[in-house]
Amino acid sequence: MTYIITEPCIATKDRSCVDVCPVDCIHDDGDDDKILYIDPDECIDCGACEPACPVNAIFAEDDVPDNMSAYTEINGLWYKDKDAARAKVDAIAPAAE
Repeated sequence: MTYIITEPCIATKDRSCVDVCPVDCIHDDGDDDKILYIDPDECIDCGACEPACPVNAIFAEDDVPDNMSAYTEINGLWYKDKDAARAKVDAIAPAAE
């Protein structure tokens, strides 16, 4: 299991979760991304990121709300095909800037 960053992160991208992650598995490419991503292969499931997020955007994979379930796929996809992941985020939340 891993942790997933969801829609509330969009346009916020508060990096508190990055600061507390002991394995540095949370990434983005700056302005190219509207959201941060957790590497599912590097995440050690410690949960330190979840309470650090001021907008409650981070969930354990099994706890992602149904209305945000698309972010589970998007999160992993970013580490394989960043452009495809960005397109999916844009499709879900096109007005979020």
